[in-house]
Amino acid sequence: MANLEPAIPEEQPQTPFHDLDHYLSIPRVSGLALSPDGSRLVTTVSTLNGKGTEFATALWELDPAGQKHARRITRSAKGEAGAAFAANGDVYFTSARPDPDSPDEEPVNPLWLLPADGGEARVVLSRPGGVSKVMTARDADAAFVTADVLAGSTNEEDDAERRKARKDGKVSAILHREYPVRYWDADLGPGQPRIFAVEEGEDKGPGKPATVDATAPLVLRNLTPEAGPRLREAEAVVSPDGRTIYSSYTKPLAKADSRSILVAVDVASGGMKVLLDQEGMSYFPGPVSPDGRTLVVVSESDSTPEEAPEIKMHLLDVSGAAAGEAAGLQPLAHDWDRWPKPSGWLPDGSAILVTADDDGASPVFRVSVPPAAAEVGVTRVTQDAAAYSDVVISPEGRKAYALRSSYGFPAEAVRIDLSTGETTRLPAPAERPGCPGRLERIAATAADGSRVPAYLALPDGASADNPAPLLLWIHGGPLGSWNAWTWRWNPWLLTARGYAVLLPDPALSTGYGQSYIQRGWGSWGKAPFTDLMAVTDAAVERPDIDESRTAAMGGSFGGYMANWVAGNTDRFKAVVTHASLWALDQFGPTTDASQYWLKEMTAEMALENSPHLHAENISTPMLVIHGDKDYRVPIGEGLRLWYELLSKSRLAADQDGQTPHRFLYFPDENHWVLQPQHAKVWYQVVEWFLAKNVLGKDIQLPAELGL
Repeated sequence: MANLEPAIPEEQPQTPFHDLDHYLSIPRVSGLALSPDGSRLVTTVSTLNGKGTEFATALWELDPAGQKHARRITRSAKGEAGAAFAANGDVYFTSARPDPDSPDEEPVNPLWLLPADGGEARVVLSRPGGVSKVMTARDADAAFVTADVLAGSTNEEDDAERRKARKDGKVSAILHREYPVRYWDADLGPGQPRIFAVEEGEDKGPGKPATVDATAPLVLRNLTPEAGPRLREAEAVVSPDGRTIYSSYTKPLAKADSRSILVAVDVASGGMKVLLDQEGMSYFPGPVSPDGRTLVVVSESDSTPEEAPEIKMHLLDVSGAAAGEAAGLQPLAHDWDRWPKPSGWLPDGSAILVTADDDGASPVFRVSVPPAAAEVGVTRVTQDAAAYSDVVISPEGRKAYALRSSYGFPAEAVRIDLSTGETTRLPAPAERPGCPGRLERIAATAADGSRVPAYLALPDGASADNPAPLLLWIHGGPLGSWNAWTWRWNPWLLTARGYAVLLPDPALSTGYGQSYIQRGWGSWGKAPFTDLMAVTDAAVERPDIDESRTAAMGGSFGGYMANWVAGNTDRFKAVVTHASLWALDQFGPTTDASQYWLKEMTAEMALENSPHLHAENISTPMLVIHGDKDYRVPIGEGLRLWYELLSKSRLAADQDGQTPHRFLYFPDENHWVLQPQHAKVWYQVVEWFLAKNVLGKDIQLPAELGL
């Protein structure tokens, strides 16, 4: 790939961000599982395959004490994921790699087990529809999986026959009776999700040779046979004793609406009881207390055109849940003006660890149980400006482990001293990549007096004598925050080319309180837009930023805002809009989750905030990017945007059909563009477009485009 003339001096050392192939080869860590005795940590590491066309995943073991090197414990071309520890220390995981005992059969994501005492991993359960999530009980020999079954199936054998008939007959048709029918990039159905108990089957029959390592086969028992498609997006947790599963459950409502209710599934009987069901509210299970008597519950209120949703945490006495009995909800930290994500209980039941977006970070917090009398009973544990996830707690309760990232480094496993908040990075599969620049925290003041914060990634060498061009990057969501490392929108790839990248959190962003979200609710084109312009003004006032060379970029809601920016100001030299909302009257009924989005605005509000009405004002060259498999923001948005840019904008196609606008289309990508070869093309085309319109330079497009 041809390079731009960088703003950094040539003698500066090269980093992985100066070369896309090097960048894509950086190992990517996700997920974290801790063994019951606290002696083993397992994470998933994704690495680029030799052809550069796919990320392969593998399980790695990390030393919680931080003394031993990380070591890979699985290996296959198909990869492994979803590690879950059994109570005895065995590791369950899923993988589509071939079963060594049946190498000629085509595997469909069976369940594998890696023994705690070493040895080879083996398939312990296989079915034609495969399995997905694996769950285990902390204190009992109990394992569960979620898996899809065809709606008319009476048992596993019948399900296998029906699947074979569809496959042999090349039938792909799906008859729906409920909404939704698509999710992100997946066509829902005909399989419907169920929760199964993993249990021992009958011993091998006569005539089958027995060996010293022979084990009884495992079978599945359907715990939710009548659940229908309503467990599709369910969150589920298992009680420590393995006797109860608590799960959210989608309740269909009139006019294609729905809400999530909370149910308890009794493992012994398979009976399912509704614990929480309230109009205008959705409920999701958090962790279960060590004694199994109390469940953390997260509630989310329905949004309305006037009110943003509120997310709160509660305690629910579930000691009688198996009998369908549950006491009322007890508020937990309701005076805390943040949106909590509960992670786990301390072993003595005295507190819960949670994470929450908080002013450009996502720290770990301790929430007292029962609620503290003074203030809100919330104490910040980690003190750095990083984002924490996948928090797991040691058996004695003095330490926790988590994945930590920021805009300075990708996700890495750390140990947290819960008494001091001190964090220690654990030996990892790879070292931190060096970044080509520095990160600063800046802020502006909005018209209503609100503080509008942002991160600013500056290239090495940016100064008053060598000011850097500026890229405004607008986050998606819109309920979110720029606070964690992202592989898809990584600022350092552009700082390596000499750009400064501005990452603001305007109105609607999380981590600044409910009122900050409410400022932009139902009026996307107002406070969010003026906030972005205010923080851009603050950035370009700096002597190390070149005000004459600026561009705006965004994806999803950020793409919506990029479209709004293009139609409401001509201050930028270029606008890049990825997977973007263009016509809100069209988007609402065609997205995969209309029942959610159509609650946010009335038809009149949607029209008032729709970028397509400003097409005639657009005088800035735009790069439109969209994937055909994007169901969250359907391809129709990109197609209509492209047509109206060429037919209505001030830079519409001339009499020879020429225009400075461009449309980068991916027929087989979704909302994010996940295939590494396409991610590479994405960054190359963005760089080319910016160079042409912001820097006035002509660099080469990727040869793979065939131009």
